[in-house]
Amino acid sequence: MTTQSTSVERILGFVTESGHTFGTVEVAYETFGTLNTERSNAILVEHALTGDTSVTEWWAGIVGPGQAIDTEKYFVVCANSLGGCSGTTGPQSVYDDGLPYGSRFPQVTIRDMARLEHNLTQILGIDSWHAVIGGSMGGARALEFALLDKRKVKKCAIIAAPAFCEADQIAWAMVQERAIELDPDYYSGDYTAVGAFPAQGLGLARQIAHLTYRNDVDLNNRFSRRRRSPDYYEVTSYLDHQAKKLTARFDPHSYVVLTRALRDHDVRIGRSHDLTTALADACVDNLVVSVSSDRLFPPAQVELLAQNLPGDVTHHVIDSGIGHDGFLTETEAVSTALKDFLDT
Repeated sequence: MTTQSTSVERILGFVTESGHTFGTVEVAYETFGTLNTERSNAILVEHALTGDTSVTEWWAGIVGPGQAIDTEKYFVVCANSLGGCSGTTGPQSVYDDGLPYGSRFPQVTIRDMARLEHNLTQILGIDSWHAVIGGSMGGARALEFALLDKRKVKKCAIIAAPAFCEADQIAWAMVQERAIELDPDYYSGDYTAVGAFPAQGLGLARQIAHLTYRNDVDLNNRFSRRRRSPDYYEVTSYLDHQAKKLTARFDPHSYVVLTRALRDHDVRIGRSHDLTTALADACVDNLVVSVSSDRLFPPAQVELLAQNLPGDVTHHVIDSGIGHDGFLTETEAVSTALKDFLDT
């Protein structure tokens, strides 16, 4: 039976790229499996934007006993991102005055998240990860983690994520942020202090996002023009369901903070305008996976990352009609790509 544990580490004096200094940052994480004597079997899995540390649940069929990321073979770690709402310091964490950070929470970057996990790596006593793996925002985090210190990473798998976000992704992020910010219960992020919660804004943001996670063909095939009532379509009901699920478990200001972090993702910042040069310090054993029908991060944009990474790079395209969410739902195809990559 796989050993599983939930932990929180405290890191002092962490400074963000924006210049904010946290007196203490709490990092929540879960581990699955056992670290071997040589400390050589550790895998760091990075979750996506609204993910959490329970990787064997949201990536069931890929992470677990006997799966591609085998928790009986590997020591798997999944940490909640900085700015999130599943245990790591975020907007609802308590500030020095006893109230939540709220609007005072600083903007963080994908690189901040990766830097914080390098601190966690040191605490765990892991000299080098066998692999760092992530999908979507998690893929961006995995890439930045490897770029910060390639000596810490033997293999890096970036799934459904690019080297940088372009105008289309920035535009989708903007309308999601606006949906939350325009909710009268948002109070610039200080809704908890006044006993409010911008559920409608968060729900609308999730619905907008979900239209980028699924492909138009998938939605057309699943719902067509069917209605539940004269003025209520099946696809509308589906989107309402997605909104309700997220508002029941996620913090709206965390959603804004993390959406902005992914929006601003660009590995060239602070390195080089030339992508090949910016990626020169990456890990030299890389797997890049794109989804054929992905309209959030199209295959050509993900392939651009693969073309500019150094060393041994495998670009695998998953044939799926689902869209971006294929990295979560096409478990057999993702498992095959990961197992071949991890075993070589």
